[in-house]
Amino acid sequence: MEVDLIFKIAAVGILVAVLNLLLIRSGREEQALMTTIAGLVVVLIVIVREISGLFDLIKSLFGL
Repeated sequence: MEVDLIFKIAAVGILVAVLNLLLIRSGREEQALMTTIAGLVVVLIVIVREISGLFDLIKSLFGL
């Protein structure tokens, strides 16, 4: 079982949470929002790559 994906997503989440907290406390709410959105996009890209690999595996498995 591959848990690297879970660790990658958790690392991005922790990093974004810390940056978000620091930026909000320094009064930069707009940058905090952009950091959160950027973290979400990074996680979505990682997930889409994994789903793409899953579909390729299914295609090769069934010979489609």
